[in-house]
Amino acid sequence: MSGHSKFANIKHKKERNDAAKGKVFTIIGREIAVAVKEGGPDPGNNFKLATVIAKAKANNMPNDTIERGIKKAAGDVGNVNYEYVTYEGYGPNGIAIIVDALTDNKNRTAANVRSAFTKGQGNVGTPGCVSFMFDRKGQIIIDKEECDMDADDLMMTVLDAGAEDFSEEEDSFEVLTDPDGFEEVRKKMEDAGIPMMSAEVTMIPQNYVTLTDETALKNLQKTLDMLEDDDDVQAVYHNWEE
Repeated sequence: MSGHSKFANIKHKKERNDAAKGKVFTIIGREIAVAVKEGGPDPGNNFKLATVIAKAKANNMPNDTIERGIKKAAGDVGNVNYEYVTYEGYGPNGIAIIVDALTDNKNRTAANVRSAFTKGQGNVGTPGCVSFMFDRKGQIIIDKEECDMDADDLMMTVLDAGAEDFSEEEDSFEVLTDPDGFEEVRKKMEDAGIPMMSAEVTMIPQNYVTLTDETALKNLQKTLDMLEDDDDVQAVYHNWEE
């Protein structure tokens, strides 16, 4: 998630993901494998797995595909060797970028991420160098076209479910939660029949930065494109106001 019109950007991101479902499903499959290895195959007793399943459903992954992934992971627990790693750095004009990756080869991933930053005239920094500019939140996006509820009723429903904040834009609603309360809120919304276009724990910028220089824009886009194309990269967060 990123940019001034975060709702439009999330839609754009989702459409882009829909056009590349193979990669998205592979990414989520890796997350399922790691979650099962760490906490077992029962989402009722494994918060991380429940969160990944929510993400899978938000990305329209079929239930049978999710179940197969869980069963396969449960049978291959000893063979799962992926690990999470996070990189932080700066793009052109000091744009803050956080990269979450899930990899079986940290040397390969580090080299690829560093290359993406360098080719975009940016640089990888030390852990913590930009993450303080972001807030970790549970974020649920609701498409107005898919939701029949009145805005006030929807707001009361999600706040009663434990959400921290509710906001409305032209075409979407955004629900923010504490990361630890995300799954409970998401489950209550699902039980209430509220359609969710996106549901995940993410990093939200505290402030956004505008770029006007064409060269800087091209360089930043080069970095973001390279990171999005990397199979090890799970998510990219930045504070660029698109």
